[in-house]
Amino acid sequence: MLAHDHEFVIGVDTHRDQHALALLETRSGSLLLEAELAARADGYRQALALIERTAAGRRAWVVEGSGAYGKGLARFLQRAGETVFELERPRRRGAGGRLKSDPLDALRAARALLAGEQLARPRAGGEREALRCLLRSRESAVEARRRALNQLRALIVVCPEPLRGELRQLSRARLLARCRAFRSLSGQDVELAGTRLAMRLLARRVALLAEEERALRREIDLLVERVAPGLIAQPGVGPISAAEILVCWSHAGRLRSEAAFARLAGAAPIPASSGQVVRQRLDRGGDRRLNRALHQIVVCRRRHHRQTIAYVERRLAEGKSSREATRCLKRYVARSLFRLLEAMPAPA
Repeated sequence: MLAHDHEFVIGVDTHRDQHALALLETRSGSLLLEAELAARADGYRQALALIERTAAGRRAWVVEGSGAYGKGLARFLQRAGETVFELERPRRRGAGGRLKSDPLDALRAARALLAGEQLARPRAGGEREALRCLLRSRESAVEARRRALNQLRALIVVCPEPLRGELRQLSRARLLARCRAFRSLSGQDVELAGTRLAMRLLARRVALLAEEERALRREIDLLVERVAPGLIAQPGVGPISAAEILVCWSHAGRLRSEAAFARLAGAAPIPASSGQVVRQRLDRGGDRRLNRALHQIVVCRRRHHRQTIAYVERRLAEGKSSREATRCLKRYVARSLFRLLEAMPAPA
C-alpha cells in the first residue's frame, strides 16, 4: 500500500516515556500538527482522538521502533483498525552536522512513506512474540553457559597440582561431575580451597544453565510444531532455525514479496562486478539471526540433501566458487521458505 492511498500520514518517534508525532497531508506534504504523547494507554487514546479530530480521512501511521518502545502504540493502533507501518531506527552517524530532535525524527518517519519507501507492517504478537521471548532467553542461557565453561577451563590451567593434572584429562561431562562433587576440607591450602569452591560453583552454574536451555528448547519445539509443522518438515530446517524464521517473517502480508524477505535475511545478491569479472556477492546487512538460520539450513543440505549436493556440483562445474554456490543456495532457500510461509493457513 503506497503513500498516495492515504490522505494523511502520521510519523511517530518513540521513546521510553514520551512519543513525538508529526501529522502530514499526503497531497501537499505540508506539516499540519506536531504533538507529544505519553507512552501509556491513556496517552495512546488521547493521541488517536486528536488525530481523528484533525485528520478525518484515510490515514497511515509510521511508527519508528515498533518492536521496542513503539510496540504498545503499534498494537493499540492496530486494534483500533488503523493502518500501521514500521520504520527501523536510523543508524547513528556521529555528529556530522545532522539535525536531531524528536519532532524532526517523527517528521522524517512520515516522509519516509511519502517518499515511496516500501515499509513493512509491524510484527504480530501471540505465538510469534512467545517464540521471540523463548529464543532470546535460550540464546542468553547458551551464551552464559559457554562463558561459565570457558571460565572453568581457564581455572584448570592455573590451578595447583596435582588437581590440575587430574582435571585436564577429563571429558566435559566427567569434569563437571567431578567439580560439582568438590567439598570443603579442613586444613586445606587457602589457594586450593578457593579454587575448588570457584570450580564447584561454576560447574553448578553450567548444569543449571543447561537445564534452563533444555526447558526452553522443549517449549520452542512444541510451539514450532503447532504453528508451522510444514516448515520443520523441510530439509535441513530444525526447530531453532524454524523459530528464527517465523519470528522474522511474523505473518502473511507483512513483507511485500519474497525479494523483500531475501533482503531482510541478508540473502539478496549485490552486484560486485569489475572489469571483465561479472559476479555478485551477498548482502552483509539484514537480520543477522535470520541470515544465520538460512546459513545453517544450507550447510545441513550441502552435507545430507542429495538434490542440494548435485546442485552445488553443477555450480562448481560452471566455474563458481564454493562461496558463490552458497550465495545462490541461500537465495533459493529464502524464496522457497517465504512461499511456504505465505501459503500457510492463518492461525484460528
